[in-house]
Amino acid sequence: MPPKSNDITGVLYESDAETLDGGLAKDLGQLKTTDGSKLQLVWRNIVLFVILHLSSLYGVWLLFTTATWTTFLLFPVALVVTALGISGGAHRLWAHRTFKANVPLRLIFLFLNTLAFQDAVYIWARDHRVHHKYTETDADPYNSRRGWFFSHIGWLCCRKHPDVVAKGKQIDLSDLEADPLVMFQKKYYLWLMPPICFLLPTVLPMYLWGESLNCAWHVMALLRWCTTLNLIWLVNSSAHMFGMRPYDKNISPTDESFLVGLRFGEGYHNYHHVFPWDYKSAELGPYSKDVTTGFIDFFARIGWAYDLKSVSCDLVRKRVQRTGDGSHPVWGWGDKDQQREDIVGTTVTHQRKDD
Repeated sequence: MPPKSNDITGVLYESDAETLDGGLAKDLGQLKTTDGSKLQLVWRNIVLFVILHLSSLYGVWLLFTTATWTTFLLFPVALVVTALGISGGAHRLWAHRTFKANVPLRLIFLFLNTLAFQDAVYIWARDHRVHHKYTETDADPYNSRRGWFFSHIGWLCCRKHPDVVAKGKQIDLSDLEADPLVMFQKKYYLWLMPPICFLLPTVLPMYLWGESLNCAWHVMALLRWCTTLNLIWLVNSSAHMFGMRPYDKNISPTDESFLVGLRFGEGYHNYHHVFPWDYKSAELGPYSKDVTTGFIDFFARIGWAYDLKSVSCDLVRKRVQRTGDGSHPVWGWGDKDQQREDIVGTTVTHQRKDD
């Protein structure tokens, strides 16, 4: 668990991280199961997702053939801004309480989270905490033991397993319930979401740079939303199956290279499940150079974000050496895994004569 603190967060971790030393002293096994029960499909959701993805494919065609240059250039920016509502807000701020934010910054994150339309922060954080506590069991909402498709989108196309509902009721959400802004969004989410997620992204391009209604709706509204959904879903699916486990080889989450390359900051999923209280979701140094971390760091510099929690390099090093799969790069000069040819081929300048 994170360092001792009076700040009780109610955030739940993998069992092998539930020790004061971050799980260094001993391994705590965790049973990963699924009972294989038949899924109860929700056809309304299935039909809506099919329509969304077909409309988004049309949006891709419009983006490259009909949309204005302004829309084409701002579309990636819109993706990043939308993703921040999940990665920085629902995930790092509220689900894991990795840092604190003042009212203006919380309002920004709530707006961006509503723009992302992946349910209210309260619901998203609850499901994510259950996911961390019961990863790869039937209580995990997006249990990857049921296959890639289920953990990617299938879990949203069927009824929740009874264990998800039962364990979800046991999760401590008192910190979220004490936040009036979070509860306001939860109460009025169905009123706030349509104008923020769909109306604004359609109207603003038409008003500000003369985009057509067809392109604005299919590109900046539907394609933006659909793309962001799938990027976040990849953390639940691919990042639990494909990639390396440099921090703990005994758990399913991985550091997935494709997601790492996107620089949203959620690709270091093996690290995140070992150290979920780290506001960077990655190591110090070059591993934490991502948009979400930079966004939080900016607001920390102006005093809007504070109490940023991170894990020391020493603790990370010890965890890698104890439970990693060997894929972590060398730590630096003199590392036990440093190749002899690298040492011989290194030029050392400004040496002292007595060295």
